[in-house]
Amino acid sequence: MESPNSFNLQARIEGRDWPESAFTMIGLARLNNVQYCVEDVIRNGVPGDLIEAGVWRGGASIFMRGILKAHGITDRIVWVADSFSGLPPANPDKYPADDGDIHHTIDILRVPLEEVRSNFATFDLLDDKVQFLKGWFSETLPAAPISRLAVLRIDADMYESTLDALTSVYPKLSVGGYVIIDDYGVLPPCKAAVDDYRAANGIDDTIISVDRCGVFWKRSS
Repeated sequence: MESPNSFNLQARIEGRDWPESAFTMIGLARLNNVQYCVEDVIRNGVPGDLIEAGVWRGGASIFMRGILKAHGITDRIVWVADSFSGLPPANPDKYPADDGDIHHTIDILRVPLEEVRSNFATFDLLDDKVQFLKGWFSETLPAAPISRLAVLRIDADMYESTLDALTSVYPKLSVGGYVIIDDYGVLPPCKAAVDDYRAANGIDDTIISVDRCGVFWKRSS
């Protein structure tokens, strides 16, 4: 009989399983990518903070803060942006790519802010270098007091949410900084939002695959 604690290593690496009690669902490959991007901007002195837009239980954001702490970095903030109440209902009249989207009905995606804060505290990483932005991206990100970013990670699932995040914070990303898109490979609305934003803004930096889901690119100009 299979042990209840057993798992498929390759599925875990690729984030194809969904550990019930995990702090993150993104898998080892995408976690390694987060580490690569954060450590690269540290090593090369790329200025700016880090942000994750769409955090679930906070695992990737916690990891970002842990990397900064491990390197003794005290002048960068990790911004943790989420509604902390799930995803918005689709607005297909404005964003046809989201027609039929059901993410807003999935209860497990609703993780309260208090739980995410507690998860940071579990690792002794809840401090003034972690700032929370609670609400829909269209409401919180345009006015967020972020001057510059070095790493932008978006895990927003939908066209609308992905586009809102890119529109609000990509212009603050430093040259040499990184954009990480979690769902580009598996959710067509997310991919469409990224492709549309890049096309509208003349972004032709090479998109690099992380695994079946995630991609990233380095801003060159």
